Amino acid sequence: MSRAPDSHWASIGEAGFVGGIRLLVGIYKLFGRWPFRLVLYPILSWYVLSHRVARTASCDYLARLHAFSGGSTPAPNLANVLRHFAAFAETVLDKLLVWRGDLDDTEIRREGSDILQAAIDAGGGGVIMTAHIGNFEMLRKLGETRRGIRLNILVHTKHAERFNRLLRETHPEAHIRLIQVTEISAATAVLLAERVEAGEFVVIAGDRVPVSQRPDTLGVPFLGAPAPFPVGPYVLAAILKCPLIALVSSRRRDHFHITVRLLAERVVLPRADRLGAIAALATGYAALLEAECRAAPLQWFNFYPFWSPQ
Repeated sequence: MSRAPDSHWASIGEAGFVGGIRLLVGIYKLFGRWPFRLVLYPILSWYVLSHRVARTASCDYLARLHAFSGGSTPAPNLANVLRHFAAFAETVLDKLLVWRGDLDDTEIRREGSDILQAAIDAGGGGVIMTAHIGNFEMLRKLGETRRGIRLNILVHTKHAERFNRLLRETHPEAHIRLIQVTEISAATAVLLAERVEAGEFVVIAGDRVPVSQRPDTLGVPFLGAPAPFPVGPYVLAAILKCPLIALVSSRRRDHFHITVRLLAERVVLPRADRLGAIAALATGYAALLEAECRAAPLQWFNFYPFWSPQ
């Protein structure tokens, strides 16, 4: 079954929402975070009420998480949908503030950071699979080691161009290597292999359906029901013959929490059971996302029909 064209995440106005935060960023720079919040909620109220697909997707996620958690997470009502979008807006602000250095004094609690440090020290590079949870830019904090970390982030072109423009306006000195792709071609794979061989890391999201016309996905249990997860990150790690690491960073009250998990020292996909091997890895990744969503329920930012069939 095909998903309606306007319900794919790439066709929903999330990037436009990010672009609309320019005014709010300016307010923050002049007056601080609380005036930012005061102006934020009227804007969010209009956005939530006028964007049915995103609003419905948020409510669906909150309902599934609420049931999965036994009622310990926010209920799926309009007030919590508004809080969900507010958390996203504050996260976009935090992304920019990380590069400005304004969050340097914020407490960061790390879980499993030795895994990433060991991969950095080994000098062999790897694939880091992240998610649309919280603020990935906090990885920069983990990279502040004696050897540092070199990242090649795979992003969807349309969204990347708009956010990069906002990032340059806010902090022109920020440098990060973005590789804008809609799917992994042979040429891209060769380029990424060279980067990994040089000890660099490829960063790819593991919780969004590819933009291509025939996305390659696998149904994996997530929050009580099968959801389509992309197989691309696992295939890429197998091609590059390198470690596959999951990393999630979220804001939890007054601090950031960074979780790192080693999914595989090396991904091997046997011909006899390729999908089975991918399913085992994707199931472990989905379980990590479930735990992160329970710990920070308003930090998961996939505002499209995530559980819909492809």
